[in-house]
Amino acid sequence: MRLNELSPAPGSKKARKRVGRGTGSGQGKTSGRGHKGAGARSGAKAHSTYEGGQMPLQRRLPRLKGEARGRHTVARPTLYAAVNLGELADLSGDTIGPEELRAAGLVRKKAELVKILADGEIGRAVTVRAHAFSGSAKEKIEAAGGNAEVLER
Repeated sequence: MRLNELSPAPGSKKARKRVGRGTGSGQGKTSGRGHKGAGARSGAKAHSTYEGGQMPLQRRLPRLKGEARGRHTVARPTLYAAVNLGELADLSGDTIGPEELRAAGLVRKKAELVKILADGEIGRAVTVRAHAFSGSAKEKIEAAGGNAEVLER
């Protein structure tokens, strides 16, 4: 096999459409653009947002008021990774903190803050260390004889 014997697979290459080459070609005269109208003209083709001279939707709607559109004007809320008490019952050890939760796959990101929620029961006395606790979660941990330690952010 030589370089001059190589050719593409049959049907993989398609010849480009040559428009405006006479009426006998099938793409002559108007070159497939029809008669008159925006589609027949050179320049900007009518696109999906064009409404045929009607006032476009994005111009009919009122603008949003406010200091800085798109930018946060209020403080961003603190986001926590939520962990339920029922999930803590499956973990072993006397102390459960963010590191143990990450190792168990209950918290994904390294920098994520952890909040313990009260769904489920914890049947034994454990020390739970997290950045935040719901009120009922704290009560359930202490009722089981455990301790809830709030960590610094």
